[in-house]
Amino acid sequence: MSAETHDPSVNGRPYALIQRLLHWLIALFVILLLMAGLVIGTLGYEGLVERFGNDVTNLMYKTHKTFGVLVLGLMIARLGLRVALGAPDYARALPGWQRIASRVSHWAFYGLLIAMPVVGWLATAAGGYPVEFFNWTLPGLIDRNPELSKALFELHALIGFVLIALILVHAGAALLHWLLWRDGVMHRMALFAKRD
Repeated sequence: MSAETHDPSVNGRPYALIQRLLHWLIALFVILLLMAGLVIGTLGYEGLVERFGNDVTNLMYKTHKTFGVLVLGLMIARLGLRVALGAPDYARALPGWQRIASRVSHWAFYGLLIAMPVVGWLATAAGGYPVEFFNWTLPGLIDRNPELSKALFELHALIGFVLIALILVHAGAALLHWLLWRDGVMHRMALFAKRD
């Protein structure tokens, strides 16, 4: 067992367990949503119906909307926990550029992961489609407007591509901290890290 895994002086203090659970649950949902979004965006409704039939296509849209709304709720909870509980200090002082990059990327995630489902919700409503959450239909919040819907769906897709790029950068930085720099940063969000 390595010192990096068990020495608190190397690892520092992790986030609270609820924050770590939300991080990994949201990460899983977002990756699945982005993959589904790429398929939906590439094939379109007619292409999906042609390949998978009406029932599977409608289930795909319903599931995408449901988990999008779920991510919105989880992100609001996560933001509230971040404000209430804060973030643990780093075990070792990071260089200034890394600290700034970390702060900017984390708040970009918060903003984008709240904006994306909100934009999707509004795009759906403006298109005259139901905003589904499991077996409930949520209020559309805005009136039908096909032109606005098209613009919002384009923005929804753009946010998705920005998120993909941000996820790749975030994962690359995490691997650098874990495998190359070995500075305990990964311990802060490790799911099974012990909190003093």
